[in-house]
Amino acid sequence: MIRKAKIEDIKKIQELIGCFAKQDVMLPRSLNELYENIRDFWVYEDRGKLAGCAALHISWDDLAEIKSLAVAKNKQGKGLGKDLVTACLAEAKVMGAKKIFVLTYKPEFFRKLGFRKIKHAALPHKIWAECINCCKFPDCQEVALLKIL
Repeated sequence: MIRKAKIEDIKKIQELIGCFAKQDVMLPRSLNELYENIRDFWVYEDRGKLAGCAALHISWDDLAEIKSLAVAKNKQGKGLGKDLVTACLAEAKVMGAKKIFVLTYKPEFFRKLGFRKIKHAALPHKIWAECINCCKFPDCQEVALLKIL
């Protein structure tokens, strides 16, 4: 079941994201950052266990970002990632966002969902304010993609 995250989910969300961050295929997220942004998160719960997460973060004007998409290894290949992205896109529409971007190490997944590659420079400076605090800055290898709703 996909639902909005609750406070009790935060440590499990961090654990899930952390598994992929250790493999260097995702950026880590601090507990502080997760608690402050809990309203952005969707989770997939299976029999009481958290098996996936994704966040929709409003960035600027009509632009939003999908962040921290993670699905437990034993649940991959079943469409959960797509379902989490779909939940984020539906929420984005309701909120009035017209453009959604991702910064990812897995661009092929998002291309299948209608996202198209863009240059990092096409993203507003507000986004770069967050990037400057990243452990990968300035040598980021993430690919920027955009979807118009």
